[in-house]
Amino acid sequence: MKKTYKIDVDCANCANKMEEATKKTAGVKDAVVNFMALKMTVEFEDGANAKAVMQDVLANCKKVEDDCEIFM
Repeated sequence: MKKTYKIDVDCANCANKMEEATKKTAGVKDAVVNFMALKMTVEFEDGANAKAVMQDVLANCKKVEDDCEIFM
């Protein structure tokens, strides 16, 4: 299952950090962050609870870029 989320991030480098942090999160199969569109597309692993996984994604993203935001 894929879902797209609106994000708030200040620079392309920060967006890249968010993408890498998201890809390393359990339950995420793949992720792409589009800085210009301020969107993140997340593909979840089969059977993953998207809401729970996205809470972990946000926490992991905050570790690398503390002022980022994901609108869920």
